[in-house]
Amino acid sequence: MTDDSTPPITPARSPVRQVEVTDEGAGLRLDRYLAKTLPQVPLSHVFRLIRKGEVRVNGKRAPGSLRLQAGDIVRVPPVREAPPAPKAGEGMPPRRVPPRLLEEVRAAVLQRDESLLVVNKPAGLAVHGGSGVSFGVIEALRAAYPDDKLELVHRLDRDTSGCLLVARKASALRTLHALLREHAFEKRYLALVVGKWDLGKKRIDMPLRTDLRVGGERTVKAHASGKGAISDFRPVQFFGSRASLLEVSIRTGRTHQIRVHAAYAGHPVAGDEKYGDEAANEEFAQFGLRRMFLHASSVSFTWPQSGTEFSVNAPLPADLAAVIDRLAAAPVRGRRGPRGARPKRAR
Repeated sequence: MTDDSTPPITPARSPVRQVEVTDEGAGLRLDRYLAKTLPQVPLSHVFRLIRKGEVRVNGKRAPGSLRLQAGDIVRVPPVREAPPAPKAGEGMPPRRVPPRLLEEVRAAVLQRDESLLVVNKPAGLAVHGGSGVSFGVIEALRAAYPDDKLELVHRLDRDTSGCLLVARKASALRTLHALLREHAFEKRYLALVVGKWDLGKKRIDMPLRTDLRVGGERTVKAHASGKGAISDFRPVQFFGSRASLLEVSIRTGRTHQIRVHAAYAGHPVAGDEKYGDEAANEEFAQFGLRRMFLHASSVSFTWPQSGTEFSVNAPLPADLAAVIDRLAAAPVRGRRGPRGARPKRAR
């Protein structure tokens, strides 16, 4: 006689492992590498292991953003790995990328060559799954192009639209990550900011603290003790004292860099609910702005092996272009800022 009430067996803890990074893993962020090494461990637990310092690279603690190099030794701590999900035909089939998301991402592909795939990422779509998001751009692309070994070259905030580069092979990923480290990558954005930008062409060189949390939510702050961050702002079009359209190029790629630097200059990005101006955002909503006005408009660099220049542009999405048209047609307002206050000048 069998006893069907026998409780399930708790998975045993795996032993500590010292894993050497191969050429295939070179260039990956530590958090991404660990997630691939421990596919049955939830991403939230992977991030927790890194934050607690249980993961070491060459014997030292390392942040999840660290780019690994071939030959690095990664200490993988003991974990309890859940049993693998049943395969199709052996119970419940694995979750699949929704057809609507697959179609949206396919339509957003701007360019695809032997080394790279470029996407005009839609706003509101995360670049990868995790933190309550089942699927992002990279999961959808892997489903759309199953024969490619696709990896993100860089990231964009969920609410930012525009150029997103995805490597189709490991050698391209390593090359592009090296260019990013050497600041040999030109990334330009279009941002609508609150008020009349009266700073002209302005470089903001202000370190950012990216390790802060407020109420459990990640928050970035301009602070001398942070990591170096440089943004170059150039005015493109003014809409009276209401708003200014700026072109922004960044030499570093810190989390929320443009948004925090713009707010530091006294001109937060329009529609930014985290670092922005609530009253101004309500006013911009009357012009049809339903999200943050930040768009990655172009990426350019030179392939070091061949000397060939690479450049790609993503047109401004229709929803943001419509906001510009409405602002241009609106009567010019005489007072400064949403409440008549003069914005703080960047130092």
